[in-house]
Amino acid sequence: MVSLGIAAFPARLAYGMIGLGIFFKAEQSTDSFAIAGFAIGLNSVAGAVTAGARGSVIDRWGQKWPLRILVPSYAILILTLNQMQSARSILIAAFILGITAPPINLSVRPLWKDIVPATYLRTAYAFDSAMMSSTSAIGPIIVTTLALSSRPYLALDVVAALMFTGGIALALTRVSRDWIPEKKAKGQGSLIKNRAIQLLMFEGCFIGFGWGVFDVAVPAFATQENVPHRVAWIFASFGVATVIGGLLGGLVSKKLAPLSALRRAYLLWAIACFPIVFTYPDWTMALVGASIGFLGGAVQVFYFEVLEAVRPQGAQTSSLGWIWSVEGSFMAIGAAVGGVVSEHFSPRFGLAMLPVMIFIGYTILSIGRGRLSAANDLPTDEEDLAAMADNSPTIK
Repeated sequence: MVSLGIAAFPARLAYGMIGLGIFFKAEQSTDSFAIAGFAIGLNSVAGAVTAGARGSVIDRWGQKWPLRILVPSYAILILTLNQMQSARSILIAAFILGITAPPINLSVRPLWKDIVPATYLRTAYAFDSAMMSSTSAIGPIIVTTLALSSRPYLALDVVAALMFTGGIALALTRVSRDWIPEKKAKGQGSLIKNRAIQLLMFEGCFIGFGWGVFDVAVPAFATQENVPHRVAWIFASFGVATVIGGLLGGLVSKKLAPLSALRRAYLLWAIACFPIVFTYPDWTMALVGASIGFLGGAVQVFYFEVLEAVRPQGAQTSSLGWIWSVEGSFMAIGAAVGGVVSEHFSPRFGLAMLPVMIFIGYTILSIGRGRLSAANDLPTDEEDLAAMADNSPTIK
């Protein structure tokens, strides 16, 4: 389990750095914050919209050759972007990077079933979530330090090197090389017609929108109050707490069904978000942010379990990919709305949208829990394995 995490870590760290790396490259080359923001937006939207398609490629042809082709190509594109100076060329390159991003996280997730016993699957998902959360916390610090150094070009050079190292290391691991995609059941239909996946996509619309607004409202609030330097440690507290919450989520009793665990953690998560409206960009926001991250980390673990139990056959990678496509697209919309709300009204209105969106997400899962019934019962380890291995392709 540790070897798989270590192999993929550099590439995941690269993803934690690429957004700000593009931002600083664009801003330093064009001397325009608008161009820098537009470059990140293009990259994010392109990556989100195509995540499902890239996941479908893995589900159809496996991981071996797609990763060996996409990873070097992506690293070369990053180095190419680093040599560009005009706004147009940077924007085009940022967009192409989003489209061609190797599906590292999507590729790692289905591998855990092949290397850990069923009784440790929840722990494996917790470890996987912690790895993703830690790179999102560490990556921005590293890339910012490099971009603001005397050799700013090193920022994207390091991102390219990390992506190449981690992506190829993952592609060369035995579990990735030998991974065989599931065959779809005859007549099971399109993934997006599956009612369980539709429900999770609908929930993802609100969660993505809420996080998009939040990601803009926090730095906007701090900037308006002339304390922009506090943004780093506010998000750092959130990231560290997310890692801890994810790890502890893996220790929850295996006798608690994934859907029950998800709904309980989700409700606590929604409640923990409400105080964010009354915070200020100081220790209060950091403390509430940490509680949100802690519970959010646990939610992510149970969410992966629920998705694994309800997804159709042959959609080990694409199921999460298409959900991320929807969620990421609405996150981009939320970021745009967050900027407008923060500038013309108040960042507090943006902060208030987060708990509302998460509570709506909880309501959607509660009302539609019948569609997720495959994840609603987990009395024994043997039945857990059966539920994981024999996902019904029928629409429930």
